[in-house]
Order: sequence, then structure tokens, then C-alpha cells
Amino acid sequence: MMIPFLDLKKTNLPYNKAINEAVTRVIDSGYFIQGPEVRSFEKEFADYCGVSRCVGVANGLDALSLVLRAWKQMGKLKDNDEIIVPANTYIATVLAITDNNLVPVFVEPSMATCNIDINLIESAISEKTRVILAVHLYGNIVDMDRVSEIAEKYKLLVLEDAAQAHGAEYQGVKAGAWGHAAGFSFYPAKNLGAMGDGGAVTTNDDELANVIAALANYGSEVRYHNSYKGVNSRLDEMQAAILRVKLKGLDADTRLRRSLADNYFNKIKNPFLSLLKPSSDRFNVFHLFPVFSEARDDLQKYLSDNGVGTLIHYPIPIHKQQAYPEYNDLNLPITTMIHDSILSIPLSPCLSHEDSDVIIDILNAYKN
Repeated sequence: MMIPFLDLKKTNLPYNKAINEAVTRVIDSGYFIQGPEVRSFEKEFADYCGVSRCVGVANGLDALSLVLRAWKQMGKLKDNDEIIVPANTYIATVLAITDNNLVPVFVEPSMATCNIDINLIESAISEKTRVILAVHLYGNIVDMDRVSEIAEKYKLLVLEDAAQAHGAEYQGVKAGAWGHAAGFSFYPAKNLGAMGDGGAVTTNDDELANVIAALANYGSEVRYHNSYKGVNSRLDEMQAAILRVKLKGLDADTRLRRSLADNYFNKIKNPFLSLLKPSSDRFNVFHLFPVFSEARDDLQKYLSDNGVGTLIHYPIPIHKQQAYPEYNDLNLPITTMIHDSILSIPLSPCLSHEDSDVIIDILNAYKN
């Protein structure tokens, strides 16, 4: 029997009845763009994150990109300003920077968390630095109190990439409520996933939220009156209605994820594998559960041969991607080591504890 890395059909099964009702409600309403479902979801997700504003957009990349674009529009950023960003992240984080004619300054991760190494941030700051972009990888939130202290010291903006961290908390404050703004993704595989693409920006800055909403709607606040050179990046009614359903079950799904993660932490015992140990001072939502092996490709084949699906998050670091030849000569050994050794094993609300025990037994039997 194959245990897939992720079974989206099975994951969404508990929500099917409510989702069908929500979709029918949208069809019957005749509103498909910028209607009541989007407005309701924006209010509900803002309340969930503990902020005053949420703006639905087309996807997670647009969420980050529109924040930076809005800050440029507001005069807080200009071309060639520098953005502190972790070297270990998905490429969308950096695309948002370069698409706005801004410059990413890569900071190595901490091996303890794979998130940005807070101790290295200050040495990366220059006269051109304007933003710290903190990425909460795998569902584990960054030490945001320390990021905030550094940002305040140097008068920098803070942008959270919370695409993998819906509901994650640090010191009782959720991801999306720490920075001046945050970008979320609702890609179907996320902890809060739509049935298509979707994203959102959260913030307590009304002016920023209003500019983002306009930029995402062709630069228009009033129909056919365009204040900015905008784009088309809107969360649609259907996805908003589906997300409203799934938001109600997010905390319960997170409890299942955390229970499965505890099972892995307690029972995976193999000297050839290493795990990221959880920190007691934060609430990890375990979007992913990575294991690390010097023989990662061999481990992935072994698991596949034994009926366990896996994925690599991510196989090629950004500074080695063909898309960014200008960074190919950077020396980022910790980032490179993570990309060479990481392997994500199954963890989702639809994974049974019995199947997780099967995965554990297979992992514990692995010999490099």
C-alpha cells in the first residue's frame, strides 16, 4: 500500500458538504468577483490572525509583491533598496523582491530551525536596507521579537512571509500579526488551502491595506477611476467561500498535525537521520515535517520502494537557480547543505497515526 505524501481529496473530504453548500451559495448569488464572500473572509481571517485588516489577492507571491509595490507607491521604498531575506526559502519570496526592482540580501539560516539566523541579520544591514523579510518555514515561526527589535533599532519595515504558517504563534501572537504586513498563500496544499490559487495580506496599517486593495484591482479604488498603475490580483468569491469553510476547521486540523509530529519526534530513532527539534516557546503548525540525511536521494528512493511518498523542499537553493545567475557565485554553505539533505515525509490531517507508525518503522529500519 502506498502512503502518498499528500492526498488532497482525502484532506478536503470532511469539508465536502459545507464546501458544496458554499459553492452553490456563490453560484446562486450571481457575485463572482469582489462580493460578500471575499469581504466576509477578509474580516474573518483578519480576526483569526489578530489584525485589523486583510486584503484577499490572487496568490501568495502577489501578496508579498503587492506589499512591496504599495510601500514604493507610498514613498517608503525606491528602486534598488535592499531587502534582508533568508537564503533558505522558496523562490517566490525572492521573486517578489526582484519583480519590484529591489535587491535581495541573503542571510544564512540557523541549522536549529532552518529559518533565518537572527544573529546574522545586523551584519547584513547597509545604508540601503529598508526591509527585513522574515519567512516562517515549514510552519515554524521566526523569533519575531528579536526581528522587531532589530527593525526598530535601524528603522526598518518588517514583512512576514507566512505562506507556510497559518495559525503559527510566538509569545501568543500569531504569524501575520508581528510585522508591518504579512503575505499568506492559500495554495491547495497549504494548511489553509483553497481549491485553486489564493492569497492574502494582513496588516494593521489602513493606508497600506487600501493601497494594496487598489493596486490589486487595476490601481482602482472607484470603478474606472485609476489612481495607480495596478495589476489584476483578486481573490475570487468561490475561493473565498471555500476558505471560509476551511478556516473554521483550521485549528482542529493543526491539532492533528501537531499530534502526528509528536509521534514522529518521539519514535523516529535512527542515527542516519536528523530532525528539527521543536522549541517550547512557539506554536509550530507543521506545514511540513522534514528529515535530514547525507544520503537524501538514497533515502527518498528507499522510502518510495517501501511505499512512502516524499517531496524535497527544496532541491535547488535560490542562489544556484538558473533564473538568478547574478547570485550563482555566492557562498552560502548552510543553505546549500539544507537543500542537499532535506526530505519532507507525509504529515497532514488525513494521515492516520497507524500510517505514521508504518512510516516510522520504515525510517527506523533505514541504513545508509
